Amino acid sequence: MSRSVRQKPKSCSSFAEFKPNLPGSMGDPNFRNGYKNLRKHNLHYDLQTPWWHLGEAAMLARDFPDTLIILNHTGLPSDRTLKGLDRWRSAIQEFAFQPNTAIKLSGIGVSGHKWNPQENNRIIRDAIAAFGAERCMFASNFPVDGLCDSLDTIFQNFMNIASSFSLTDQSALFHDNALKFYRPL
Repeated sequence: MSRSVRQKPKSCSSFAEFKPNLPGSMGDPNFRNGYKNLRKHNLHYDLQTPWWHLGEAAMLARDFPDTLIILNHTGLPSDRTLKGLDRWRSAIQEFAFQPNTAIKLSGIGVSGHKWNPQENNRIIRDAIAAFGAERCMFASNFPVDGLCDSLDTIFQNFMNIASSFSLTDQSALFHDNALKFYRPL
């Protein structure tokens, strides 16, 4: 039995090219017409989209408050310039404002670059600050993240970050939230 539908709606390839309400995007009436059926089947939505589409995702969450949206790969913070990270952070905060949203802390490595603990720790902490530990969960994006480092290195980094949180929050981040959101049958 499935608990969610995972999909990548139509998106623009960069912030500079962003246009809302494209056919096949979260603003498309046909998309929304299908989306409304998730609730009646007791499904939530696993969303993979770049951060510049999180305004559309926030509107989707607002308009369908009974359907949980779980954002995959931390909103894909690929632009690591200060301006890029500021824009990502603002988009994450806008999306997190909706109470029926959560986030998977995964997929934050940058292809072709070694895992950067300092940079990635800040991204993870910013996401947790926006959503609260009760709506975040650590996750894997392997084998793709293997382009940046080993699974052991990345998860050790996750554990190092989590060590500054309470035991309750650590349990939520590594286990409890996944169980809550993907509850077994």
